[in-house]
Amino acid sequence: MGKVATMFEKALLSLVVIASSGPDCQAEARVALKALAPRVGRYEKLELVIEVEGTYENPFDPGQVDLTVHFKAPDGGRIILPAFFCQDYERRRLSGGRGRTNWFYPSGAGTWRARFAPMQTGTYSATARLKDARGIVESRAVRFECDPSQSRGFLRVGRKDPRFLEFSEGSGFFVIGQNLAFVGEGQYVTLSRAEEIFATLSANGANFLRIWTCCQDWAMAIEARKSAWDRSWGRNAPIVPMPGAEGVSAGRKCVKIEGADGASIAVSPSHAVALKPGTRYVVSGRFTADGPSGLRVDTGRGDRTPFDAARKGQCKEFSREFATGQRDLWLGRMTLSLVGSGTIWLDRLSLKEAAGGPELLWEAEVNRPVRGFYNQIDCFILDKLVEAAERNDIYLMLCVITRDLYMKFLSDDKSPEYQKAIDDVKKLMRYAVARWGYSTHVAAWEYFNEIDPGLPTDRFYAELGRYFEQTDIYRHLRTTSTWHPSAKDLRHPQLDIGQLHHYMRPGTKGDFKDEVAVVLDRKSFLREHAPNKPVLIGEFGLATPKWGLSEHMKQDAVGVHFRSSLWASAFSGASGTAMFWWWDQLDRQNAYHHYRPLAEFLKDVSFSGLADIRAKPSDARIRILGYQGPDRAFLWLSSAEATWHSIVVDKKQPPEIKDAEIEIAGLDPRRYRIRWWDTQKGGTVAERQMILKEGPLRVSAPPFAGDIACKITR
Repeated sequence: MGKVATMFEKALLSLVVIASSGPDCQAEARVALKALAPRVGRYEKLELVIEVEGTYENPFDPGQVDLTVHFKAPDGGRIILPAFFCQDYERRRLSGGRGRTNWFYPSGAGTWRARFAPMQTGTYSATARLKDARGIVESRAVRFECDPSQSRGFLRVGRKDPRFLEFSEGSGFFVIGQNLAFVGEGQYVTLSRAEEIFATLSANGANFLRIWTCCQDWAMAIEARKSAWDRSWGRNAPIVPMPGAEGVSAGRKCVKIEGADGASIAVSPSHAVALKPGTRYVVSGRFTADGPSGLRVDTGRGDRTPFDAARKGQCKEFSREFATGQRDLWLGRMTLSLVGSGTIWLDRLSLKEAAGGPELLWEAEVNRPVRGFYNQIDCFILDKLVEAAERNDIYLMLCVITRDLYMKFLSDDKSPEYQKAIDDVKKLMRYAVARWGYSTHVAAWEYFNEIDPGLPTDRFYAELGRYFEQTDIYRHLRTTSTWHPSAKDLRHPQLDIGQLHHYMRPGTKGDFKDEVAVVLDRKSFLREHAPNKPVLIGEFGLATPKWGLSEHMKQDAVGVHFRSSLWASAFSGASGTAMFWWWDQLDRQNAYHHYRPLAEFLKDVSFSGLADIRAKPSDARIRILGYQGPDRAFLWLSSAEATWHSIVVDKKQPPEIKDAEIEIAGLDPRRYRIRWWDTQKGGTVAERQMILKEGPLRVSAPPFAGDIACKITR
């Protein structure tokens, strides 16, 4: 018997065509591998295309189709890399209205690919291996050369000083960045705007962004329910069990439309459906009616004649073509309405080109499983973001797992639901490694955004950690975040970066009016529980008591709290700057220039191996943060009277501090070069040389109001 097509198959964007599954009907699968270039630089991307003879109900499930590429490295070592299935898209950037709009249109029926970044120079050979229900087959080997490159490699935990990050090639890396979490066409930051922001950040010295790929249906999400029938913030979907479904259709769902004559529902995908101008399309589906005499399908184009219903209990299939105009780029509003009162149950709503091709209304599918299906438009957007990061030397911490698909199943680490969550996340992360793991600019995988810290997640992270050690050949860093600081996660041996989130809010513990004190308090918690790993304040900023955007953010038009927090966190003992959450507000205020003075100061500085500064000011108003070694010191001095609240809310400008002397203990006797740095504009404001013969080094600070930085080097 031939395999009956399922609704899930349509949901795969017509990525595959379902073939007859009887053992007598299937030929042995074959696989062919092609490298798209004969040479590649070390740590750079080599794209490989894999032709597979054979199709699969779910090409994202390695339990159905396990496609890998096996490499023989120049030193004889063996490397196994997962391949991935993807839908390609044509992209157009359209100007007009409130800004640029991105038009994404599927091209082709999807391809199998692998992306490889070789880590050795020399000659490689590669073979694709396909494992499915029919057995194992291999391709012929292909060969390519890996040449030296300027790439510094992948980010790692520092080998000499695990508190900080470094590249594979050994140079240090200090995080200077922020969040840019929500990227989507309905968001403040679209893909086009994100690419512009990447370039602006890079031009101002920032090097790091935290990006969400787990936004459900309001922005980019690899694995999430994207529905044409409702939204995550107001779920009221007209989705019900299919009446009378038996046999292979048992358990199927459909869309229910009921009410008086003319009652209607809108087809409203979270991704606007792109159409090609001057092209014929066909909309189709089937329905069962109880009462209404027909169903009207209105695409806003051409014929609105209703489709007559079949007799009660029977199913009516329908199909209609329409053509787009020469400037017609979007499906727009589409409605389904009753002709006569009663109920209609709708199934298999589809929109394709009349000549055939990928499914365009994949979000209308209600039988598509949420976990295990990877939204291809969002994956394509992430492709482009990773490419933009590479162009602009920005490193990405990708928050991958859609929390609400998993969190409720992690309350009992001995339950089958807990194990199923682990198994499904492994599949998701395998796909992430296969598609984006090649990039040196993917700094870290962040499992969750702010999961419940009380859940027994130790086993979850341990199993995923072991899986990554087998699957992620590039050994990307791993982290997670919780909605309250989690000591157990900071200590977890298979979470490489310790992370917490904090907002300065009225009514909270500590003095929210003093950003320096807040940063130091949060750093102390991080270092108490993660003394020997990189740590980051992954979200930070001013907020209302209920975590909304603080009005003080708007009042602080020049970014006093933002700039001061950057410097305080950079010198606090963390592995990077506090990462501000309110990216749209920073963008509106064009606050990116605040990164440049700090980035320029740190350009030739490494904190690796250094200890906390041992310095005393002659003026009690001065606070000193920094690091020192036997022959160097890096300091940031701030006035206790220069807090953001004092300047922005109380309208008090800090008085200038004059004639201050700083005493630094523990430096070796030698000649030192002392450079004082303007933290607001950048550049050296004073410089001198001193010879230290014995005892502490005493240096005089130039007059400053607010803050100033200092480099002391041999």
